[in-house]
This record gives sequence, structure tokens and C-alpha cells, in this order.
Amino acid sequence: MKPEVYINELYKHVGETVTLKGWLYNKRSSGKVKFLILRDGTGYLQCVVFKGNVPEEIFELADKITQETSFEVTGKVKEEQRAIGGYELDVTGLKVIGWAHNYPITPKEHGIEFLIDHRHLWVRSKKQVAILKIRHRIVKAIRDFFDERGFTLFDPPIITPNASEGTSTLFEMEYFDLGKAYLTQSGQLYAEAGAMALSKVYTFGPTFRAEKSKTRRHLTEFWMVEPEMAFYDLNDDMDLAEEFLEYIVQTVIQERAEELKILERDLTYLEKVKRPFPRVSYSEAVEILKKNNVDFEWGDDFGAPDETIISEQFDKPVMIHRYPAEVKAFYMKRDPEDERLALAVDVLAPEGYGEIIGGSQREDDLDILLQRIKEHNLPQEYFEWYLDLRRYGSVPHSGFGLGLERTVAWICGLEHIRETIPFPRMIYRNTP
Repeated sequence: MKPEVYINELYKHVGETVTLKGWLYNKRSSGKVKFLILRDGTGYLQCVVFKGNVPEEIFELADKITQETSFEVTGKVKEEQRAIGGYELDVTGLKVIGWAHNYPITPKEHGIEFLIDHRHLWVRSKKQVAILKIRHRIVKAIRDFFDERGFTLFDPPIITPNASEGTSTLFEMEYFDLGKAYLTQSGQLYAEAGAMALSKVYTFGPTFRAEKSKTRRHLTEFWMVEPEMAFYDLNDDMDLAEEFLEYIVQTVIQERAEELKILERDLTYLEKVKRPFPRVSYSEAVEILKKNNVDFEWGDDFGAPDETIISEQFDKPVMIHRYPAEVKAFYMKRDPEDERLALAVDVLAPEGYGEIIGGSQREDDLDILLQRIKEHNLPQEYFEWYLDLRRYGSVPHSGFGLGLERTVAWICGLEHIRETIPFPRMIYRNTP
């Protein structure tokens, strides 16, 4: 039996005869030689079929094999720097496993709607595979970062009885005999309960926003990681967010260089993602907009064009802190030096990718939090459990949320967020 290996293991088998299984990515012909490009999920390999080295039926099979047909191939591994991946296979055996006929995504230009309609097949393409491998490495970096720093994963419910950040973007459902329930917008409120038990926790899972937005930055279903830390103030929160982003970006640069190269990603800005990041107050950010001739009123929230202009003034992520409390969530603590301001922070990615982190110090005073819930016309009965966190051993605490897909889009240099997740859900699409 010839050893069965994967393409990314070929460096261990130079000079050996091995068997691989995969799909035909592409092929070309040069007289008595057929070049079959095999993909197996770990890489790409040029398989060389010489007419004189194989039986006639194998050479004819190499001529007939079609794009995305699955097959098994046997041959000797050779180093070849000119070949894709740096190795090639001198084929001695070839066997079709499953034929593919009239594969719809051919090596030509296709419209984006066609590709999204065929997303189940589009994920096989070289660029999409590279994006999904980078996504995987970002997810691992996120988990490694928190696990190595003493955080405990704390899983919040996806079905909740109340909103965490206002009711206008909730997906609503009927929940048996209990009335209405909602798909979660955030795991943060539950993470606060976790922090009171475990000190440092993080939640990581899908979240849902029924926001009727068609911009390239929005999905209706996306993944978010949300750390929450007892005894952290806003400055501690910003320090952690800064360290976190640096760790993720530098890890991907180091460990997914080949995929970034496939995406033709310019690393100029990514290589600069190292602490310290610039920190500007909301008021200072407003002045930046005014200097750039933007008609902006203090007290308004920043839109995507505003965020782009602000981030363009810096060559690394910029942290904007102390926003007007009126544009932020009810649970954010006010600045003791200026009651108009919330102790909040947003981190804007460079190159126009917008907000990738939003966080704050949380209000830890029971009476003030009760007042905020009333001001926001929220049903107090649904928040009694949350208020208990202030009734029984309240402490200063802070946290933030990072949107996974926006982070993937930024690191990969993608124009649209829909390519960052295997099956995107947008207001006009819930298939395939």
C-alpha cells in the first residue's frame, strides 16, 4: 500500500511514491504531457502525466477528466520550485472517484449574484478557501489570546426575553406559552453575570441584528466575541482591546502568509498594527471631521463616511472614547467628570473598514442603572436578574465586543463582508 497523504505533508515525502485524493482544480496540456492541478483542502499540487510513463487508458483519462471531478492519484513526489506549492507529482496511477459534469463556476468572470447563488460551490475557489482559512486562524487566535490570559469561555443563550441594545433591530419569535422572545443581539449582559462568578470571561458565538442595511459592512447573522472583566475600568478595557488586536493581526501575518499572498493583500497597514494605538476623545474626533469640511454636530453618532475620514488620519487602528451618552446603550457608565459622556470606546480599523470593536465601562450603581432603564423605556421586570448583579456584590467592570466578520474583511482586504462567512445572511438573502 502506498501511503495516503495530504498536499501540505508532501515536504516529508520527497522521492517517495504516495497516493492523494482530491478534486481537479484546473488542467492544461502540452502534447504528450498533461498537467492536472489537484486541490485537497490543504493546498494545490501539479500532477504531471507523461504519455510514456503510464498506460494509454490513464493518459486518456487525464485528457477526459473535468473541472471539480474527484479523483485519486498515485506518483512520486518531486521538489519543483516553479510549480504551485513547490512540489509536483510524477503520476503513475489515476482513478476517478466522482465525475463532475458542466461545473457552473468556470475560470471566467461571474456576477456576484450568480456566485452568491452558488455559494455552496463558490467556497471551493482558491480565494474563498484562503479567506476561510484566515477566518479559522483568527478564531483560533481569539481563543488562544483569552485562554492564555486566564479567561473562561462563558456561553450565553441565543434566545433571550429582552433586548440588550434597543428593540428596533431584534428578530422576534413566539416562544411557546411565554409570549415573545428574541434572537440575541449580544451576549454581553450574560457575560456580566459570568464576570461576577469567574472574574474574566468571554462569550463567542452568533448574534443577530434585524437592521435593514444593505451596506458592505452589514450582515444580519454574524459572530461576535465579547470579553467581560470584573474590576476593569475604561482604561483597562482599552489596554486589553489594543493588546488583543495586535495579537490577532500579527498572528495571521505570521501564520497565514500564503493565504494573504493569494488574496494579494497589501500588508503595509497590517504590519503597523502594534501598540500603542492613537486614542482620541469623541470631541477631538468631531474636530477632525470639521477640519475636513464635514458638517457634523456634536452629539450625533458617527456614520460610516465619518468613521472613514477619522481613520484615514492614522496609519493604525484608532480608539475613540467618551461618546455622548445619548447615542450609547443604557448600561454604559457616565464619565464622572462630564455627565454628558459615556465611558465608551470604539476602535476603528484603518483603510476605511470602520468599527471593529465597541466597548465600555458598565454602570455598576443599582440606583443609576434603574434610572437608565426607565429613561430608555425598557421593561424592568425583564432586567431584574441583571439588576441583581448590582444588588449582590457589585464591582466596577468593563468589556467590549469584536465583530468577527468585519475583522476578517479588514485583515483580508475584502471589499464586502459577504465573503467572510461561509453562508452570508443579508436582508435580501437567506439562501443557500
